[in-house]
Amino acid sequence: MVGSGALLRQCPLLLPQNREGTAYEGFVTAQGRDFHIRMLLPMDFQLKNARIECSWHLKKILHGYQHILKQRLHSCPDLVSFMVELKTILEIALKNTQDLHILWPPEYYSCLVRDLEILGWNKVAYVDTGFTTIKLKAEDSCGRQHLITLKLNAKYPTEPPDCLVDFPVQFAVSWMPQNSLIDIYNQFLAALESLKEFWDAMDEIDGKTWVLEPQNPTRSATTRRIAIGNNVSVNIEVDPRHPNMLPECYFLGADHVVNPLRIKLNNSMHLWDPEIGLLQNLKDLLEIEFPSRAVLEKTDFAKDCGICYAYRLNGTTPDQVCDDPRCGQPFHQACLYEWLQGLPSSRQSFNVIFGECPYCNK
Repeated sequence: MVGSGALLRQCPLLLPQNREGTAYEGFVTAQGRDFHIRMLLPMDFQLKNARIECSWHLKKILHGYQHILKQRLHSCPDLVSFMVELKTILEIALKNTQDLHILWPPEYYSCLVRDLEILGWNKVAYVDTGFTTIKLKAEDSCGRQHLITLKLNAKYPTEPPDCLVDFPVQFAVSWMPQNSLIDIYNQFLAALESLKEFWDAMDEIDGKTWVLEPQNPTRSATTRRIAIGNNVSVNIEVDPRHPNMLPECYFLGADHVVNPLRIKLNNSMHLWDPEIGLLQNLKDLLEIEFPSRAVLEKTDFAKDCGICYAYRLNGTTPDQVCDDPRCGQPFHQACLYEWLQGLPSSRQSFNVIFGECPYCNK
């Protein structure tokens, strides 16, 4: 039989309905709310054969958690421990479905609809059914499309919404209780213009060179790995606040190819001219022309890995190249690391592994 004292402490509103202690009915409390429930136990008190009856509201909240409840019924030694587990699961379910049962004040909706009408419905890209998530669209002075996602709470406009944007820098909203969506939208537009030069520079790189990584860059991405030639590339990190200044550059490829490029950059970086743009500066300092998208295909200079025979592996491209000029075969770092670790002839010094090329054995 269930320990009535322990059960009373955990669920004071759940009471026995018979002398045998096989039927309990009452309420389980979570987040300050009471939910009607009935527990029917078999004569041997085995929880795995117990039956739970509850209100339609509680059943709706626990929808999707049935398999967890069944596991707990099988693993809990008694009704007291199961009720503790049930309350924990109910707390989680309530937090995950709070939008379904929280009734927000009418003032929230009237204020929000008024703000949207003043802002203009043509600027609204999406509104969820609960009017708690709103996406606004805007176009910068160069015609690029941008979205801002607003997550509102019931205290709007006393408290500002959370703002999610695809920016390379933090977007912090200046807010006062008398502000509205129009103020956020205007700050959003101002932030777009402050990042105009950064996006101009990145769009020029994406449009005029072959970008190996990232494959589909977002507006917040500040890095680009640009193809220079066969199995040779440069990874650049652009400062979004100062996009026309010299970016951080890291060359990838065989040493006999990338070492001269490093030397050229180091010797001529003082000639960097922020007035002529990032891409042109890189061309002038490195004394190169990047492979053109108009003339060449990516397959002309992007070879598959010599070990797995694929170009992309878990989102990465081959960035390790054999130093022998007659070979120059590229490999994924993960593939090469695993290959070299399996060779008896390989040796390791700190975090560098030395071994034979899988392609030419040099």
